[in-house]
Amino acid sequence: MAKEIAMLHDVARCSACRACMVACKQWHDLPADMSTPFEGQYQSHKELTPTTWNLIQMNERVDSDGKFHWDFFKRQCMHCSDPACAKGCPEEAIEKLDNGAVVINQDKCVGCGYCAHNCPFDVPKVNAETNKSTKCDLCFDRIAEGMEPACSKTCTADAIRFGTKEEMLKRAEQRVAILKQEGHQDANVYNPQGVGGIHMLYVLPEKPSVYDLPENPQTPDSIDLWKDVVRPLGKIAGAGAIVGVLGMAAFKKLANREKGEK
Repeated sequence: MAKEIAMLHDVARCSACRACMVACKQWHDLPADMSTPFEGQYQSHKELTPTTWNLIQMNERVDSDGKFHWDFFKRQCMHCSDPACAKGCPEEAIEKLDNGAVVINQDKCVGCGYCAHNCPFDVPKVNAETNKSTKCDLCFDRIAEGMEPACSKTCTADAIRFGTKEEMLKRAEQRVAILKQEGHQDANVYNPQGVGGIHMLYVLPEKPSVYDLPENPQTPDSIDLWKDVVRPLGKIAGAGAIVGVLGMAAFKKLANREKGEK
C-alpha cells in the first residue's frame, strides 16, 4: 500500500511570490483567466476558477493592538481523508488514491456540480465550456513518478513542503511551537478531523477564521444516504418509468392495429 503523503503550507513563511500558481498552470497546461477584472488589489483572482486550481489569497488585517498584517494563504483542494466530493459524486468520477490524493476522472465526470455543492471548502468548479468539474489533483501524476508537486517544488520561500503525512505533521507541530515562542499564541496546525483530516496541511499563525477557513468542517452523513439509498431508488423508478412508457406505446400500437383490422 502506498505511503500516505501530504503537502504543508507554512503561512508564516509565505512571501506571496505566486511562483506556485505559475508552476501549477504550467504543469497542468491551464490557460490564463483573461476575463479576470482588476479590483484594485494585489490578489490575482477573487477565487478559484475552473482553470486556476491554486490561489494565493492576500488579506489586509489590523489586529486588536492596531498592528497591520498582510496575510498570505495558499487556497486549493484540501484532499480530505473523508472527501464529501467523492461521496456525493453520482458517477463515481472522483477517487481518493491510497496515498491520499483526491482526483477527478474527467472521462467519467458529467459536470453535475454535486462535488462543488457538497465540498465544505467550496473548492471544485465546473467548467462551463467542457462541462467538467476541476480542482487541484495534488500532481498525482508527478508523485507516481517519484517527483513532488509542482507548487512545492518551485516555492521560493520554503513555505511549501512535501513528504509523508507523518513527517509533515511533525514539522508542522515544530513550527507551531516556534511561532508561539515568537508571540503567536493562537498558532495551530490546520488538520480538521470532521473531514477525516486533510492532505493539504497548514501552519497558521492565527485562528482558522482569520484565513476564512471553517473551524470544524464536516462531511455530511446525508451524502451516504443520498448515494446509497435515494439515488439507487431513483434509478429503479426511472427504469420503471421507461418500461411503463414503452409498454404504453406497445399497447397503443397493438390497439391501433386491431382497430384497423376491424
